[in-house]
Amino acid sequence: MDYHALADLCFPQITASPQEIEKKYPPRPLPEGAKVTRIAPSPTGFMHLGNLFGAIADERLAHQSGGVFYLRIEDTDQKRAVPGAVETILRVFSDYGLPFDEGAGIEEEKGDYGPYRQRRRAEIYQTFAKWLVEQGKAYPCFCTEEELAQLRQQQEANKENFGYYGKYAVHRDMPFEAVKEKITKGEPFVLRFRSPGDPQNRVKFTDLVKGNMEFPENDQDVVLLKSDGIPTYHFAHVVDDHLMGTTHVVRGEEWLATLPIHLQLFQAMGWKPPKYIHTAQLMKLDGGNKRKLSKRKDPELALDYYKEQGYCVEAVKEYLMTLLNSNFEDWRKANPQSPLEDFPFNTKKMGVSGALFDIDKLCDVSKNVISRMDAQQVYELLAQWAKEFDPPFYDLLARDPDYTKRILSIGRGGKKPRKDIALWSGAKEYLNFFFDELFTPEYDWPEKIQPDDIEKILSRYQDLYDPADNAEQWFDKVKNLSEALGYTADMKAYKKDPSAFKGNVSDVSTVLRIAITGRCNSPDLREIMELLGKERSICRLNQALEAIKGGIS
Repeated sequence: MDYHALADLCFPQITASPQEIEKKYPPRPLPEGAKVTRIAPSPTGFMHLGNLFGAIADERLAHQSGGVFYLRIEDTDQKRAVPGAVETILRVFSDYGLPFDEGAGIEEEKGDYGPYRQRRRAEIYQTFAKWLVEQGKAYPCFCTEEELAQLRQQQEANKENFGYYGKYAVHRDMPFEAVKEKITKGEPFVLRFRSPGDPQNRVKFTDLVKGNMEFPENDQDVVLLKSDGIPTYHFAHVVDDHLMGTTHVVRGEEWLATLPIHLQLFQAMGWKPPKYIHTAQLMKLDGGNKRKLSKRKDPELALDYYKEQGYCVEAVKEYLMTLLNSNFEDWRKANPQSPLEDFPFNTKKMGVSGALFDIDKLCDVSKNVISRMDAQQVYELLAQWAKEFDPPFYDLLARDPDYTKRILSIGRGGKKPRKDIALWSGAKEYLNFFFDELFTPEYDWPEKIQPDDIEKILSRYQDLYDPADNAEQWFDKVKNLSEALGYTADMKAYKKDPSAFKGNVSDVSTVLRIAITGRCNSPDLREIMELLGKERSICRLNQALEAIKGGIS
C-alpha cells in the first residue's frame, strides 16, 4: 500500500505539513512548574454542577502555579449545539468569578493558541489526520450505518465485544484501487485509527487522583474524522491539548474508559500526553442509597438553579471546594477571613470515590459565607439578585439604600455574627418586618403569659420607650416592667424556683419582640426599634394591643 498516495487521495486539499502547524504553536514561555489547564464544554446550552466542579480545580491548578487557564469550545457535534450556548458558558463562568486568561469569546478570541472553537480548526485536524494516513496509522472506512448495525448484531449473536476491530474492521486493509474507486464515486467515508492494541496487553497509567492504574489495551479502530471532515472528541482533544500546551486535564471519572484510546493516540502522534486528573462523580442520597446526580431527576444539577434560588456564588464555590479537597474545611476554620484563592489546592487531597453532594450542607456553608460579608457586600449582592428575580422586593431595598444597609448591619461582624441569610431568595422573609409593605405579623404569644398581662406589657411599655436609650438603659426598662408585673429579672432565682414567679424577663421581651417583628426570633430588638423609629414602633405595639384585645392571633 502506498500510504502517501492514499493520504493524497483522502485529503487532496491539505498541503500544509504537521511541522508547519507546530511552528504556529511554540512552547509557552512560563515559569517552571506552571500548569496549563482548560475547561472545554460543548455548546449544548446546559451548564451543570460538574462543569463548575472541574473548572474550579482547573482554575486553581493554573493560577496558583503561575500558569494559564483557558476556555476551549468543543463544538464538533453540531447536532447538540444550541444557539446562544457560548454566551451562556461565558456568563456562567463570569458569574462564578473564574477568569480565563485566554480562549473563546462571543465575537473575538483572546490568546495566541487558537482558534479556540474546534470547528474552526478543521484544517489543523485534517493536516495531522493526513500525516497519520501517510504513516499507515489511519485509513478511510466506508461502512454505512446499516452495515455497522449488522456488525453489531453479529457480535451480539457471537457474544463478542462490540466495536470496529480485528476481523470486524472490514475496510482496514482495503486495496488502494478499491479505495480510489469509492472516493472517485463520491462515497462518504470516515477516517479510522489503525489500532495496534491487543486487549490481552495492559496499559499502565498514573492518575493524579486515583494513583496507579491498569487497563486493557485498546484494540478499537475508533473514528478520528467524521464524514464531514470534523474530528471526534478523541482526536480533537489530543491534537488541541498538544498544540495548546495543556499540561493537566481535569475531567470526570466517566472518561476513564476512554483513556487507553487517548494514550494510544498520543503515542501514535509521538507526543507526550498531559497529566490526567479524573474527578469523582457528584452523588446524592436518594432513599438511603447513593446515586449520580441526574439531569432528568435533579434540578440542582443545573447551575442556573443556584442563580435563580439565590445561592451565594462564593458559597457554591466554597462548598464545592470542600468536596474537591478533604482539608479545605480545616483550613477555613483556621483562616475564616481569608479569600478562597489563598487556599493551597492540592490534587493529593482530592477524593477517589463519589463525592456526596448535600444541599443542606451547602446552605450551612452559605450562611457562614454571607455572615463574613459586610453590609455593603450583602446589599450589593442581594439587590443584584432581587433586581433580576424579584423586582418588587428590589424596589423596596433600593428605595432607601442607607436604611437597607443599616438593617443588614444588625448582628454583623464580631466573633459570633448572626447567620440569618442562607439564600438571597430567603432574605425577604428575614427582612419583611423592616418594611411595612411586607409586614404581616402572626401573634403567636407565649402560652405561659395571660392575655391581660400581654395587654399590660404592650400598653405600659409605650410610655417607657425612648429611642435615645442605649442598650443597657433599654434593657433596664424592660427588666423594671417585668418586675412590676411579677416577672423576675433574676434568672438564677427563676431557675431555682420557677413557680415563685409568673415568668421571667425573657418572656416579657418575647411579647415585645412578637409585637414589633411578628416573630419569636429576630436580631437585637433595640436596634430594630431604633431603625423603625419611635412612631412605627409604637404603631406596631398598638396594632398588637388591638389584636390581643380582639382575640386575634
